[in-house]
Amino acid sequence: MSQKPEIEKAVYNVYEVAALLGINLPKAYELTRQPGFPAIQISNRRIVVPKAAFERWLEQAAFNKQSCGAAEKR
Repeated sequence: MSQKPEIEKAVYNVYEVAALLGINLPKAYELTRQPGFPAIQISNRRIVVPKAAFERWLEQAAFNKQSCGAAEKR
């Protein structure tokens, strides 16, 4: 009997994005509609977020927040 190889997912679904960010599902869906958020609508009912793009977006959001905080302190 042959087993299927383990394949690491390349994308997150909206439930996973909500869990990773610690937000509720409606907020996660709202986030997927924001300009600049790396969501891909596959069909009417399926939205995915590439893992690498999500991590870049998160890092950039954190960097922008740090930059804004530094500018406000001046």
